Amino acid sequence: MNKHDFPQIHFYDQDFVDIYNKTWSWVSAYWTNPSTGEQDNEGLFIYPEGQKKYIGQFESIISSFFLVYSNRNFDACKNIDYFYARQEKDGAIRCKYDVTTNKPVTDSTNRNGISLPLFAWAEFNLYHKSANKRRIKDVMPYLQKYMTWLDESFKQPNGLYAVPYTVSTMTNSPRKDAFYPVDFNACMAINASYMSALGDILNDKDLSFQYRKLYFSIKTRINSLMWDAKTGFYYDLNKSQEQLKVKTIAAYWTLLAEIPNADKADCLVEHLNNPKSFGTEHPFPTLSADNEHFSEDGNGYCGSVMPAFNFMVIKGLEKYGHYELARECAIRHLYFILEGLIPNEKKEPGDLWEAYMPNKEGKASMKKNNAFPKRRYLMSAGLSTIALMIENVIGLSISLPRKTVDWIIPNLEVMGIEKLSLKRNLITILSNKSNRGWEIQMESEKLYYFTINILDQKKKTLPIPSGKCSMLIDKL
Repeated sequence: MNKHDFPQIHFYDQDFVDIYNKTWSWVSAYWTNPSTGEQDNEGLFIYPEGQKKYIGQFESIISSFFLVYSNRNFDACKNIDYFYARQEKDGAIRCKYDVTTNKPVTDSTNRNGISLPLFAWAEFNLYHKSANKRRIKDVMPYLQKYMTWLDESFKQPNGLYAVPYTVSTMTNSPRKDAFYPVDFNACMAINASYMSALGDILNDKDLSFQYRKLYFSIKTRINSLMWDAKTGFYYDLNKSQEQLKVKTIAAYWTLLAEIPNADKADCLVEHLNNPKSFGTEHPFPTLSADNEHFSEDGNGYCGSVMPAFNFMVIKGLEKYGHYELARECAIRHLYFILEGLIPNEKKEPGDLWEAYMPNKEGKASMKKNNAFPKRRYLMSAGLSTIALMIENVIGLSISLPRKTVDWIIPNLEVMGIEKLSLKRNLITILSNKSNRGWEIQMESEKLYYFTINILDQKKKTLPIPSGKCSMLIDKL
């Protein structure tokens, strides 16, 4: 396969297609051989920061969610495997390493080098995009040792975890008194939940039960201690277990963890629609718009819109069936990303940025940090221009082990994907309007099961044979 044979997308707005294609062409430049420092597609996916080359755990995990769509041109597991290879005897895996020395990099705000625990979430996604069950068996010992280290090192008598709030990268967020951060605890629940799911895949009932039990334990404590019914929100706790009434994007990890019940989830979604909370023009700011520290320029984590956190919120909305809102916000987010490619009023060149302003077009800023936001920060921007584009704007959900492709279409438009590799099976799914009406055209080398859900009015699952075929929407 040629290195440029990425899946092609079709969408009525060509600008969306262009930035998708551009992102893939830019990604090649970020693969580096750690030994020589030269560009190498077999190397590691690293953001170039001056002379030193660092690799971050959070960035490596989240970038795997769009690298899985590269038709195997890029190894989505490579960076993650780098972290497993650095695991220490007690199970510790640090948040950042210098790839020239392979030594962990820590600072005074995070001396233990902790990161948000999300390896199991990434592995579950990798499994559904590759159907590689052997990999789960191979990585499970690393995942178990890592969870044991977190449990033994940071779990408190109340069942919650105490770590610095900066482990989530939200360095200047007004959360300084947070002793029990809501995002870290929610991510522990996410990881436990997916550890249980990986146990199911391995048919290991004991392992599945162990982590399911841990998941429900964390879920119960988050709901009993961190939820405030009056404001309809989850909050960090201080050392005395008192809620710190600062609404941040960190609370939305609870949606991804499926911690709130339906009523609590509705309250969280109301905040996403409220312009005084997180419903800004460019969804979703890192800090609620009604907070005294909120900045229209973003000021780092005091209001900036970060693609990585938007991806998390949108995936959380999906868990509760809010597909239309998830798609609408993904499209709004992408329009602001496109605007960020245009030179600003100061004639500064546009690009893909690490962070954007919440109510205006263009990149965010941060007091006393001229390096923020990072330019062409593909590690997280690719989540928006590639993963959200395929999964939420076009609406495809793919699972290789199940041999299924689900297509959720909120409205009929000319769109689809062409030559997406499902293991050794290239598939094409396109919707077009012909003289016979709206038609879905498909091409595949092997049989798979296709579920189409249109406007929540028509839903059907059909076996799609090898070769070319088509179906008329009106006939469903």
